[in-house]
Amino acid sequence: MTVMASPPPNEQEDEDMLVPRSGLVEGPQPREASEAAENTADNQPAEDPRTAKFSWKIEDFSRSSMKKLYSGVFDLGEYKWRILIFPKGNNAEFLSMYLDVADSASLPYGWTRYAHFSLTVVNQVHSKYSVRKETQHQFNARENDWGFTSFMPLGELYDPSRGYLVNDTCVIEAEVAVYKADPWSYDSKKETGFVGLKNQGATCYMNSLLQTLYHIPYFRKAVYHMPTNVNDMPSASISLALQSLFYKLQYSGNSVATKELTKSFGWDTYDAFLQHDVQELNRVLCEKLEEKMKRTVVEGAIQQLFEGHHMNYIECINVDYKSSRKESFYDLQLDVKGCHDVYASFDQYVAVEHLDGDNKYQAEQHGLQDAKKGVLFIDFPPVLQLHLKRFEYDYVRDIMIKINDRYEFPLQLDLDRENGKYLSPDADRTVRNLYTLHSVLVHSGGVHGGHYYAFIRPTLSSEWYKFDDERVTKEDMKMALEELYGGEEEHLMQANPGINNTHFKFTKHSNAYMLVYIRESDKDKIMCQVEEKDIAEHLRERLKREQEEKEQKKKEKAEAHLYSIVKIGKHVFFDLVDHDKVRSFRVQKLMPFNIFKEEVAKEFGIPVQFQRFWLWAKRQNHTYRPSRPLTHFEEAQTVGHVRDLCNKVQNAELKLFLEVELGPDLRPITLPDRVKDDILLFFKLYDPEKEELRYVGRLFVKDIGKPIDILTKLNEMAGYAPDEDIEIYEEIKFDPSVMCEHINKMSTFKSSQLEDGDIVCFQKSLPAEVSQRLRCPNVPSFFEYRHNLQVIHFRPLDKPKEDAFCLQLSKLDTYDEVVERAAQQLGVDDPSKIRLTSNNSYSQQPKPHPIKYRGVDNLLDMLLHYNQTSDILYYEVLDMPLPELQGLRTLKVAFRNATNNEMDIHNIRLPKESTVSDVLDDVRMKAKLSHPEAELRLLEVFTHRIYKIFSSSEKIESINDNYWTLRAEEIPEEEKNLGPHDCLIHVYHFMNEENQNQMKIQNFGDPFLLAIHEDETLAHIKNRLQKRLLVPDEEFSKWKFASVSQGRAEYLEDSDILFTRLQPTEKWRGLGAVSWAGAHR
Repeated sequence: MTVMASPPPNEQEDEDMLVPRSGLVEGPQPREASEAAENTADNQPAEDPRTAKFSWKIEDFSRSSMKKLYSGVFDLGEYKWRILIFPKGNNAEFLSMYLDVADSASLPYGWTRYAHFSLTVVNQVHSKYSVRKETQHQFNARENDWGFTSFMPLGELYDPSRGYLVNDTCVIEAEVAVYKADPWSYDSKKETGFVGLKNQGATCYMNSLLQTLYHIPYFRKAVYHMPTNVNDMPSASISLALQSLFYKLQYSGNSVATKELTKSFGWDTYDAFLQHDVQELNRVLCEKLEEKMKRTVVEGAIQQLFEGHHMNYIECINVDYKSSRKESFYDLQLDVKGCHDVYASFDQYVAVEHLDGDNKYQAEQHGLQDAKKGVLFIDFPPVLQLHLKRFEYDYVRDIMIKINDRYEFPLQLDLDRENGKYLSPDADRTVRNLYTLHSVLVHSGGVHGGHYYAFIRPTLSSEWYKFDDERVTKEDMKMALEELYGGEEEHLMQANPGINNTHFKFTKHSNAYMLVYIRESDKDKIMCQVEEKDIAEHLRERLKREQEEKEQKKKEKAEAHLYSIVKIGKHVFFDLVDHDKVRSFRVQKLMPFNIFKEEVAKEFGIPVQFQRFWLWAKRQNHTYRPSRPLTHFEEAQTVGHVRDLCNKVQNAELKLFLEVELGPDLRPITLPDRVKDDILLFFKLYDPEKEELRYVGRLFVKDIGKPIDILTKLNEMAGYAPDEDIEIYEEIKFDPSVMCEHINKMSTFKSSQLEDGDIVCFQKSLPAEVSQRLRCPNVPSFFEYRHNLQVIHFRPLDKPKEDAFCLQLSKLDTYDEVVERAAQQLGVDDPSKIRLTSNNSYSQQPKPHPIKYRGVDNLLDMLLHYNQTSDILYYEVLDMPLPELQGLRTLKVAFRNATNNEMDIHNIRLPKESTVSDVLDDVRMKAKLSHPEAELRLLEVFTHRIYKIFSSSEKIESINDNYWTLRAEEIPEEEKNLGPHDCLIHVYHFMNEENQNQMKIQNFGDPFLLAIHEDETLAHIKNRLQKRLLVPDEEFSKWKFASVSQGRAEYLEDSDILFTRLQPTEKWRGLGAVSWAGAHR
């Protein structure tokens, strides 16, 4: 069994949550399951990792009344395991299943056990539909079981037609691999010379592909030679990010992170937890690199490595006609189902398809003919990438399934076999297409999730290595190949030990998904030497600098226990300090605190004798306030001792408040003495006219004193007259919501619950008329306003990805205030000409409808999208005020210019009560017509088909042009006076695509209307069409015509009278009706 190394526990890749079972269900653990259950373990020889496969057959499954069931114990060396299931779910509508350490209660203190395992519910009718999930875990006393709470829906499990319960018997499998050594102590570089890639959550598929590409030296060298700039950032440049990644893989001693690369893809954290398709990622990555390599010294390197060509041909059997088309490929998709090996897949790839019967080929100038259709290869690339089609859609069950059939692939692949049967007549036969297997990408798991890793031989020698995220191991390829072929293997199931032994087949869920071969004749070129001189100097210097910084951080981390971080705070806007922005000191723990005070004196210019330090206390509302000053005894201790006074958390920072008293000349002076009943309060002054709040000082007050006793002092601090009437508030907290309460000037400080470190804000008392005209007349309203401040990114509606400017606004700002600020920024005199559109927080695109004039109360309403708050608004500068524009309706109408035959788009702006006739009059004035008296009509077009001809009297208010195209056109003379034996049909272009022998209609081009006559043949109609469309004879001869109804096309002959092919209900007269026909190229 091939076993995966584990990513950290928080990087699990299955979409279901992996949780320990412990703690979810209370009560004794039942043993009844062991009597009804049948089990066996097939143990492997002791090695690291040691593996075992185990099968558990549970009879009378649906009739079990037990909430949870345990399997019998199975041994893996000295390790004992069992499976735990909850047949009716563990507080979920799913089967819950876990792997449990059977002897956890008797294991010694501190035991730990690392295992990689999979759990499977076997489908006993079709094994390929078995549900299998895998994970890994470090088991210990607290987490002695681990698995899946939502393994599979109970509805599927208990449905007899699904095949999971047969004769009320359920079969469960477990595959377990136990690592003797701690996998985290394993050193890949030391053991193999290679390093792995870190998994971001579900990026193992990307890691396996990147390792494969990295170990193609020619590819790596080409990446190194791509021009990059010293000022580029890897997270914004795919070229630089890939160069950086490859450099680290080549020279680093530890596993390498891929976050810079995925950021350069434009992925966010969510994308990293989604499994993307390996083939799609490979193609997108190569396309982006190709684009970056253009006009550089490595232009064409990707094509030289991976590009091959094949020829699609159709050859008539009874006439001399052959059509062929050359196409390039970078990889090939090979069938697995029905093929036992790669050669069988290639045979199927080039198999000839016969076109006969109802599926005859329409040959140019020969009509319908029997023909044969196929593919042959013109040339193969030096590096051949084969994607195996392991996943396919099951039409019977309406689900995607994984094909786990056995599929073999050789170490040497000869594509010249049997006299070059895969090659076209144009192929260069002097090129020897003999390939050597370079790497195998493996998928382990099912269709809903799993794990990817790679087997690679970096030098094409006999040495193979397994690259499994961070872990790289040397592998025996003979054993690995047998596992990677897939299929089934047989194991013994013991229903009762020693009795009725039966064989049971296990499906191998780990199998090859992608193969990479290198052509023997190109081996020396592809497997070239890559040296440090191939890497740009600025890249080498950047990465060496990053490595030195990393080593420095590592050193600091190793020495962290010797130091403390001391943060010295002063007052700021809200609260007293922002601990993320204050001055930090890295101080040895053994330094005496009095010596540290001298460093503070040098830094702040405050002599030691004028310093007083206070400890911070975290309050219940999560704010920090100074609680008490340090004593002389405490200041005589070491910094480490002082830190331990206020922090119970190991290695926590020491946060202090520095109290300083300034004299009239603003120089530090001696601090006043503090007695027992004194309370230290901090004061801020608010100016409602300027909307300013500033710190003005601190005072010691008596706890039994009253605010009225210090009003004169506060007025002095503010620069007010001694008898100025002021209002006083306590600033309690700012996040997550504002709390600021009025203080009664006649109550004692103690009764107002004021204590050391509290913040008091005060302001002038305002008359009612002044308060009404101010936005923030008092301290609480100011705090509320500032709490709602947010930086808003304004983007032009026609450039929704580009920030034009940013404004700091309050979420409480009114509609008028927001547009006024935007107008000022844009230099627009009339704010009503600004129209805003909200952002969709999920798609990060503008919402389809703009914000109406004063249609929202405030900025918050503009930013809300369901439960998400955005910080983006889109704007337009209108040519008229928005209220006036809202009384109008704007439609985009397409019209083909009669002069140059190009399609022009006209913006028609009319009052909402206008009609289609008014729209056409407006078009007539703006468009270039063939003649002034031309009659017009308005059509509704969607997906290259005409859906409606508008009546001239229809109101434009009901017309939707958000998703449909409005097209105005001149009415041809022949359609103006349709007789009783004429009708109007709809003509559109289509392509015929075959899928599972079913015709699929795909429309393209501009549809149009055509008048036909009762006795008119298709040949006559074609002549009229060719003249109307101005199509050359050679091109028009390739067109086929069909009558299309309900998505099905019936091809027409030139002699057919089209009028008679229409159903009675389809024969409409006049402009209001359309019947369907098509022109196929």
